[in-house]
Amino acid sequence: MKIQSPNIDPITMEVVQNALGAIADEMALVIMRTAYSTIVRDSMDYSTGVCDRHGRIIAHGMTMALHLGSFPDAMAALLRNYGDDMFPGDMFIWNDPYAGGGQHLPDVYIVKPVFIDGEVEGFAASLVHQIDMGGIAPGSAAVYAREIFQEGLRIPPLRLYHKGVPNETFFKLMEKNTRIPDKLAGDMRAQVAACRTADTAITDLLKRYGPDTYREIVEELHNHAERVMRSEISALPDGTWSFTDYIDGLGEEPEPIPLKVTITIDGNDMTLDWTGSAPQVDAAINCPVPFVKSACHLIMKCIAEEEIPNFEGFIRPLDIIAPTGTIVNPISPAACAARAIVGWRSLDVLLGCFAQIVPERVPAAGEGGVTFPSFSGYDGDERFVCTEAWAGCWGAMQDRDGAFGIPNPGGNLTNQPVEMVEALFPLEVTRYGMVENSGGPGKFRGSNAYQREYRFLSDETQMVMRSDRRRFLPYGLDGGCPGTPSWNLRNVGTSNQGAIPVMPMGPVFFKKGETFLHISGGGGGHGASIDRAPEDVLDDIREERFTVDYAYDVYGVVIDGNPQRVNKKETERRRAELLSLSLDREYPPYLRHFHTALGIKDFRLFGEREMES
Repeated sequence: MKIQSPNIDPITMEVVQNALGAIADEMALVIMRTAYSTIVRDSMDYSTGVCDRHGRIIAHGMTMALHLGSFPDAMAALLRNYGDDMFPGDMFIWNDPYAGGGQHLPDVYIVKPVFIDGEVEGFAASLVHQIDMGGIAPGSAAVYAREIFQEGLRIPPLRLYHKGVPNETFFKLMEKNTRIPDKLAGDMRAQVAACRTADTAITDLLKRYGPDTYREIVEELHNHAERVMRSEISALPDGTWSFTDYIDGLGEEPEPIPLKVTITIDGNDMTLDWTGSAPQVDAAINCPVPFVKSACHLIMKCIAEEEIPNFEGFIRPLDIIAPTGTIVNPISPAACAARAIVGWRSLDVLLGCFAQIVPERVPAAGEGGVTFPSFSGYDGDERFVCTEAWAGCWGAMQDRDGAFGIPNPGGNLTNQPVEMVEALFPLEVTRYGMVENSGGPGKFRGSNAYQREYRFLSDETQMVMRSDRRRFLPYGLDGGCPGTPSWNLRNVGTSNQGAIPVMPMGPVFFKKGETFLHISGGGGGHGASIDRAPEDVLDDIREERFTVDYAYDVYGVVIDGNPQRVNKKETERRRAELLSLSLDREYPPYLRHFHTALGIKDFRLFGEREMES
């Protein structure tokens, strides 16, 4: 570590940096162990952080990565409102995307200032996806909301505790604006506990080094993070690159919604410009700009060769442009409850651009981000809301297959255990696992899709959800095929089987005994499928990723015998035959295999993506 200040040695710098990271992680563990709702406790849809006295982030917890880049805007809002009006024992709460640097209303900040000798020396910060904040739909994430006033309780920066005394008025107001007050209150108490735990630890750290030395260390760590980031940018080629991808669109007759980024590198500075993205829409997928900024920050950490310290100084070389009135920077009162559709897809768009700059570091597209359903109804006389976050399919890279069952790097979320869901809610999970003959073919294949199916046990269950990647498939790279599409299917295998849009523009209702199956997008492939090693295809068959017929039709690999083996002569013949064929680009064999198994006959793609350099 290169040290600029003569007063600070590298060992002390490293000790303080690791101590701050441990504090943020301890906050995360406190929330996980004390939260009430499954979306927090089991899916881990929350974030923790430590900030310096100026509100700049200096440590990230181990959980939801895409939250963390929004902390700069959120802390700036807090300081604008209460900069000189804070006292020991205070805590603050807010969720407003337009006045508080928030992302959407379920994402609630609770922050505690840390005092030494009457001076604010830092902040313990938490952000938790609360299970229900009221609004038009259970779970407070309805795609079909048209303005933010339909989405739930909107909280500007408010004092939750004043000198250690809780704001009882707010707690009473909150209780009357949620469908499940016990879980909401329990999750907020978990946030409060985490902030108090961090307060004690940060105070101990400050007393160990003294405020003056601590401030100097923190400032130098910000500068160090900036230097590391500038070094990473300088190692990239100068130039301008663009990438455009499309969200499938809304409802039964979707219209494609473009997302475009242009990246310009000039020495050790980088501009990420979202000009060309769609205007904001009359639905809740508009993405407040803090989430887009967070995606940009995260991607830079993902593609960097060196570890970027979690100090806000690392964002100084990045100029992020997001035109107002667009889907990446909407104007109030635009609805934004389902903003993560755009937020998650922005990661794919950024990676598609970086694939042109540093192709060896970038995977093909994965499932398109987290699928987010909320199920609600009554279990006897008790109201329930079950919100889930499903993910786990990656695209392939230059030297490896796409990972299956690993969280999307933007979220680091976990799929809720089947046993927990069935124990707590009137739901039965009837299938959960990998989908055979799915994912994008390539020299290195994209991850198989996952599937999760429910049978509903209450008299009536309401579902609201957001998903993606049905018409615009996860892109492949370097000749690899796109991944397979996502599907939302009800009553599979019955005469009442039917498809549900990727983003239904209204609630979906199920009667007792009906089923709902979600199939994720499968990851994109990398390189030509004809170049995949036949023995690797055989391994895929043995692991039940592919069938023998699929291997023959898609990869040109002939398998025979018992035990199974590759017929090398026939494989050479079949691959030569595939090279001579003019394959159907609109509906290639791997997609036909995938849809035949699902009983789906009518399928069409929208179009291609745009790359410019």
